[in-house]
Amino acid sequence: MQSVRVAAAQFEIGTNVAENLATCCRMIDEAAKAAPALLVLPEFCNHLSWYRDRAHSYEVAVTLDGEFLQAIAAKARQHRFYVMINCTVRRAPDTVTGTNILFDPTGSPIAITDKQVLMGNENNFLSKATACAPVVDLPFARVGMYSCMDGVIYETPRGLAVRGAQVLLNSLNSFALDEGSLHVPVRAAENKVFVVAANKVGWLVPPELAPLIAERVKISPHQLQGAGESQIVAPDGTVLAKAPHAGEAVIYADIAPAAADNKLRPDGTDIMASRRPRVYAPIARPETPTPALAPTQCLAEAWQDTDTDTLIAHLAQTDASLIVLPELWGIAADVPLAEQAKMSEALQARLISALKPITYLALSVVEAVGNGFAHTSLLLSSAGVLLKQRSLHACARHAWATVLADEIQACDTALGRVALIGGGDTIYPEAFRLAALQGAHAVACPTHILEAWELQTGLLERAAENRLNVCVGSRHGTYGGAAVLAVGEDFTLWTAWHTRPFDGNISYPIVHKADASAPFVTAAIFPNAAVNRMVSQQTDLVANRPHALLAGVMGES
Repeated sequence: MQSVRVAAAQFEIGTNVAENLATCCRMIDEAAKAAPALLVLPEFCNHLSWYRDRAHSYEVAVTLDGEFLQAIAAKARQHRFYVMINCTVRRAPDTVTGTNILFDPTGSPIAITDKQVLMGNENNFLSKATACAPVVDLPFARVGMYSCMDGVIYETPRGLAVRGAQVLLNSLNSFALDEGSLHVPVRAAENKVFVVAANKVGWLVPPELAPLIAERVKISPHQLQGAGESQIVAPDGTVLAKAPHAGEAVIYADIAPAAADNKLRPDGTDIMASRRPRVYAPIARPETPTPALAPTQCLAEAWQDTDTDTLIAHLAQTDASLIVLPELWGIAADVPLAEQAKMSEALQARLISALKPITYLALSVVEAVGNGFAHTSLLLSSAGVLLKQRSLHACARHAWATVLADEIQACDTALGRVALIGGGDTIYPEAFRLAALQGAHAVACPTHILEAWELQTGLLERAAENRLNVCVGSRHGTYGGAAVLAVGEDFTLWTAWHTRPFDGNISYPIVHKADASAPFVTAAIFPNAAVNRMVSQQTDLVANRPHALLAGVMGES
C-alpha cells in the first residue's frame, strides 16, 4: 500500500488577528521540517472563540479571498503540501461560519466546509452549515473535514466515512480532556478510517477575562485552556502519534490510506456493507422525544460467564435492578439451530421463574421465526418477556440469523425505559441513537467483545454521545468482557456540578469493567441522568444532531 506522511500542529491563538496569522505561518514552517504531504491546523486559527458581540465576531472573521487565507495559501504553495486550516469566515452581511478550508500544494482552496454542530456560546455568533461536508479526492487519499463539536457526536464523521473518506481531518478548539481520550479516537475505530486531529493549547478565552468566564461556566479558570493531545489515529483505534497536553507541538505519522478500505471485523462482518440506512430514517427527522423522569440510581450487573445453577442461586439474593448476560449465554452451539431455539425457550422459562420482582434480566437467544431464525435479545422479569428485540444488522458470526428487525424498541420498567442492543448491533452508532430517540434511559447489551476499541472507546462513546446508561454482558476475552457504563448526574456546562467537581471531562461516562477472574461486575447506574442531554447552553447532544444534513449517513436504501 502507498504510504503518505500526515501531520497535525497544535498551538495557542490570541485576540490579535495579525499575530495569529504569524503564528500559523510559523507553525506551518515548523511542520514542513517533517516533510508531510498534508498538515491539519486547529479550529478558529484567526481569533479566540470569544467575542464582545456579533459585530465583533464579524469584524475579526476572515474572508475567503482575504489577506489571512492568502498567506496560508502561500505557505502551502511554498512547502508543496496540503494544508487544512479552520477560521471564522464572513459570509453574507452579519453572517459568520466556522469553516475548514483545504489548500492544495499550489495554494488553491480545493474544499471548504462549515461546522455542522455548534457548541454552547458559538450558537450566539456563528451560523451552522447548510450543506454536507465534501469528500475530496487527493492523489494519495480520499479525505473529509469536520470541526470539534462535529466529532463529539457521531453523525458528521460517519457521513464522511459512509461516502468513502479514508482519512478524516479534525480541527479542534477544546479544553475537554475527553476529546483526546474518547471523542477523537473513536471516530477512527468505529468507521475504520484514519483521523488526523489538531487541538489548541493555551488560553481559549482572553486571559484577563478568564476568572469571570470561569465563574459563569462553573469551572476553574485554568480549565479554560486548550487540552492539546492532538493525535493521529489508525482505523483500529491505535494512536499512531500524540502531542502533549500542553505546549506547542507538531506530530506526524506515515499512514497507508488504502488500509481504510478494509471494513471487515474479526468475525468477517463488513461494517459498512451491513448498514441498513432505511432503518435509520428517524435519525434524519427533527423529532426528538425527551426521556421521562426515572429513578435517580439503581444497581446493574454485567455478567461474563457462569453456569445456570450458579446464576439461578444468585438471582434469589441480588438486589440488582438490571442484569445483562453475554450473547447466547447458556445455549449449546454444537447442536442444530432448531434444538438451540428449543433450549432458548426452556432457558427463558427457568430464568423468569427465578427472578425477583425488582430484577430485570437481559440475554440473547436463538428464535425460530417461520422457516428462519433470528438472533433475539430479550428483557425478562418475573412477569415474563417484557421486550423482544431481533438484531438490526446481519452479522457474520451469526450468519444463521436471517430474520432482522426494522426498528429499535424500548420498554418502560421500574428503573426507567430500557432498550436492547445485542450481538453484532453494538458496533453501530446508529443503533444507540435510535434507542436515544426512543427515550431510553438505559441500554442492555448481550454481546461479545471482539476488538480492543469496543471497550476502550466505542461503547463508552455510545453512552457519552446519547446520555445512555449502557450495561454490557460479554464473555471475557483478549479485549475484556462485561462492563457497566453509567452517565453521571453532573453534565451541563454553565451549571453548577453537585456530585463531583469538574475534572476536565465533560461527557466521559463512569466506567466499571469486570476483572478477568470475576463472573460479573456490579455498579450503580443513574437512569434519571439520561433526561439531561444539554452539554452546554443551546447544545443538546441528541436534539442538535445535524438531522437536515444526514443524507450521507442514511444512504440510498
